[in-house]
Amino acid sequence: MLAPLRRILEAVDRAPSLDAALAVLVHEVKDAIGADVCSVYLTDPDRREHVLLATDGLPPDAVGRVRVPLNRGLIGRAAERADIVNLDDAHTHPCYLKLNETGDDQYHGFLGVPIIQHRKVLGVLVLRQRAPRRFADDEVTFVVTLAVQLAAAIALARGNGELGRLSQGPGLPSRHLAGVAASPGVGIGTAVVVYPPADLEAVPDRPAADPDAEVAAFQQAVAAVAAEIGRLAERMSGTLRDEDQALFGAWRLMLESESFVADTIARIRAGNWAQGALRDTVANLVAEFDRLDDPYLRERGADVGDLGRQVLLRLQQGAAATPGEDYPGQTVLVGDDISAMQIAAVPRESLVGLVSRRGSASSHVAILARGIGIPAALGVMDLPVSRLEGWPLIVDGYRGRVYVQPSALVRAEYGRLIVEEQAFSAELDNLRGLPAETTDGFALPLYLNTGLVLEQRPLGIEESAGVGLYRTELPFMVRDRFPGEETQRNHYRQLLETFAPRPVTIRTLDVGGDKSLPYFPVEESNPFLGWRGIRITRDHPEIFMTQVRAMLRADVGLGNLQLLLPMITNTDEVDDALALIQRACDELHEEGHPVRLPPVGVMIETPAAVYQAEALARRVDFLSIGTNDLIQYLLAVDRNNARVAGLYDVFHPAVLRALIQVVEAARAYGREVSVCGELAGDPRATPLLLAMGVHSLSMSAGSLLRVKGVVRSISRTRAKEILRKALFCETGACVRQLLMDALEEIGLGGLVRPGR
Repeated sequence: MLAPLRRILEAVDRAPSLDAALAVLVHEVKDAIGADVCSVYLTDPDRREHVLLATDGLPPDAVGRVRVPLNRGLIGRAAERADIVNLDDAHTHPCYLKLNETGDDQYHGFLGVPIIQHRKVLGVLVLRQRAPRRFADDEVTFVVTLAVQLAAAIALARGNGELGRLSQGPGLPSRHLAGVAASPGVGIGTAVVVYPPADLEAVPDRPAADPDAEVAAFQQAVAAVAAEIGRLAERMSGTLRDEDQALFGAWRLMLESESFVADTIARIRAGNWAQGALRDTVANLVAEFDRLDDPYLRERGADVGDLGRQVLLRLQQGAAATPGEDYPGQTVLVGDDISAMQIAAVPRESLVGLVSRRGSASSHVAILARGIGIPAALGVMDLPVSRLEGWPLIVDGYRGRVYVQPSALVRAEYGRLIVEEQAFSAELDNLRGLPAETTDGFALPLYLNTGLVLEQRPLGIEESAGVGLYRTELPFMVRDRFPGEETQRNHYRQLLETFAPRPVTIRTLDVGGDKSLPYFPVEESNPFLGWRGIRITRDHPEIFMTQVRAMLRADVGLGNLQLLLPMITNTDEVDDALALIQRACDELHEEGHPVRLPPVGVMIETPAAVYQAEALARRVDFLSIGTNDLIQYLLAVDRNNARVAGLYDVFHPAVLRALIQVVEAARAYGREVSVCGELAGDPRATPLLLAMGVHSLSMSAGSLLRVKGVVRSISRTRAKEILRKALFCETGACVRQLLMDALEEIGLGGLVRPGR
């Protein structure tokens, strides 16, 4: 049944709406399996019923009208148990419920397959047969596969409001798409879709403002690719056999064929822009080739895809040559993935929210969003990226929710919340300039994390005790080669001067994992466990030495530099790095530079470093706990994988005990411990970190006043009592609730739940 399965999946994927997708699915499944009826029921937990959403075989007027009570009948049984129900005679089952509106009693064979996404039952796909029939295993597998595909379409329709219209239920609650709460706040605005270059699948739909101009741009792009093919053919004419040389001609025929050119132009004339029209044309052509039996001809589908990407690249290059995009006044940036460069391209005053299908609360996009104070919901797996251009959106960064085309009621409620947020922010402004000191006189310096943005926000400069973590990756990422020593020195000098005499902790280059350099690619099957951080610079001492020399020279006459070594897993790495730092210092002295040897610390972000914290503390001047990676490695959870984002728990009991172990190990040698991961900027965690004996916290600028509010409202004695109770908790949820209750008791619930 592979061929019909592929055909149905392609048809459902191409359907312009859920209504159209369901119509295709119920008809095709009924025919493919030879059933008498195929129907889809939507599970509506708010009304506690299953609504008939589509059917082929039952009376058409039953759609939207037939409603089965929740957990009743065989449909309810399949939904309640999230399991398949396959019966040769449904009438004999004790759960059978007769549905008079559909003439149900004339059907005996029954197959009910739950439609599940993220462990939630969205509905049931049902097949019926007049004669007694138990459906075969391959037929059941066929329907299960389609139910998985249908789950994504239903989730999408819930997010954009289409599902409410289809189910014909008055007053159906406004639905939302669920993701991860990545940066607090609420943003209301218009979606602007961003996407990577030369990726056809990522191209969004956009209206063609000037169809004639779009057609001309497309034709120019096709002509450019055709000319390039001609040049390639000429260049290879002396080295290829005639039959191989004919391939270039075949490419040009495909490129200039009516099915490629005319169909794309027709789609442009129908209203889509050139890139979106090209995407649909290529998808249709590739699907046609895939349906062919001949393996050679099927392979030509890959050629069409390659040609489409080449044309797309020319279109995008032409668009890049035009003036920059005019962003709406209230822009919500939307994408499969969003880069720092794409965020930086939007004027700060216009950007009100970020929404991404990928990413998590600890990804670098989330860190950047919190740093510039932009609400963000990431890991929204059901996000219909290509269809969202120009749509009104609400981003709830507190709960990780995205509302597509929100109702007036939802807009009004979130508008009220924004007003309350503004009032709360005004209260926090009263903390500016006050020391970060507990009610019983314990000082907890608050430092700034920076490096992902090109400039430090004034709030960070004014309020922070210095820089607790400066990430040096961005100056490397924005270039096409490694920056030289003098370039780096000037960059670090400006940073050190900005904060002098306050300390500035600069981390040596930490690339690899989810951070790559375009001119130094590191491609690995498991990059987070691969060649990254100190491992790269240890293997390339010339990179490390150039950077350290630049830092030491930048510090001359200031004396506020501190060095930080990333991704440490053993003492050999520290010993080697310290030797290189000493060598750089000696070399610069010999060259006549009056440099000093700065304090050096290591990042604790692997379980190995936790267990060797005492040996590490003996070698360096301070320890800095990077909770983002430490939690990832402790819990074996990829922090950028939206599928397991719910398992990434900053308050997991194992995390708390690891932090305590590091602080106690450092205490044995009188070393100070800072926390520079995102946990440091979470106001809920402040009482725990205070009680553990952490000496300082480093965070994004947007978190400084919130954390200061907690520090100034609690005693260290009270914090220790909260920690004592937290250590009895066996789950992160228990710890989280304990902290929320504690903040509510001291009147600071608004720090983490504004307006709620």
